[in-house]
Amino acid sequence: MASIWVDYLERDFLDTEFKNLVNSGVVNGITSNPAIFANAITKSEAYKEDIAKLKGKSSEEIYEELAVKDIQKACDVLADKYNKNDDGFASIEVNPKLANDYKGTVEEALRLVDKIKRENLMIKIPATEAGYKAMSDLAKRGININATLVFSPNQANKCAEALSNLPKNKKGVISVFVSRFDRELNNQLAKHNLSKDRIGFFNAIKIYNQINEKNLENVRVLFASTGVKQDYLEPDYYVEQLNLENTVLTLPLDVINYIKDKELNEAFHFQTKHIDAFFSYLTPVNISIQKTYEKLMDEGLKAFEDSFNNMLNSLKG
Repeated sequence: MASIWVDYLERDFLDTEFKNLVNSGVVNGITSNPAIFANAITKSEAYKEDIAKLKGKSSEEIYEELAVKDIQKACDVLADKYNKNDDGFASIEVNPKLANDYKGTVEEALRLVDKIKRENLMIKIPATEAGYKAMSDLAKRGININATLVFSPNQANKCAEALSNLPKNKKGVISVFVSRFDRELNNQLAKHNLSKDRIGFFNAIKIYNQINEKNLENVRVLFASTGVKQDYLEPDYYVEQLNLENTVLTLPLDVINYIKDKELNEAFHFQTKHIDAFFSYLTPVNISIQKTYEKLMDEGLKAFEDSFNNMLNSLKG
């Protein structure tokens, strides 16, 4: 069965509902990204006092002070889980502007580790060519790594190679994005009478199978982008498809609230050969899974950078 981490962060939430979810055993980790922080900082009243105190600093400096404080708080809430070897990780992502900057990524990651000073911190790094190199270097330094924006098996392989450098007492996750495939391809599939809402979890399970074959004891697949936008699907649709052994499901808060009182069943574990058989129907109808990987990666990087820039703009003056 999968571990459940919450894909949401906001300061008041950390002091209240998050503590309850952790203490009741519903979740044992938390993930954040530039879009999540942007939403929290621009919409929540909880940051106004700190922002006022930081007046005169640059937008980047203000953001970092706010983010560091939140992640420290999240790490502290999760400390008991971590000490019992029940996950207990909180993830913060490097500045999305550094996605193609190996040296800048390493420097920022080390600075965040030094400022946050928590053993259960995970540093999120996008799965780009610069990112793989940074992950490898940081793993050798004993830093927990969350490899993010993974869409393709090739990306996952490169992440696994980088994270294989982690010491045995450190952890890594490979965050495979799921639902964006279905939102991207459903209309094309429907035109050709092919099943909708399957490519996302099929692709994720294919990567899960691939990583499991590597037998990396301290690296797991994390299923991300699990929110449901299709109104005809239940909120826990992707949970039901991806609740697999030795994985992490990071879920939006609405999905966690939907499932927290439900008994979760282990998902059916598809073999790669069955997934490839389904994928073989795509090429004859001019659906390129490779082009989809590339498009979703480009869009993901841009979306995080845009969210980050908008948040920085809101902190100016």
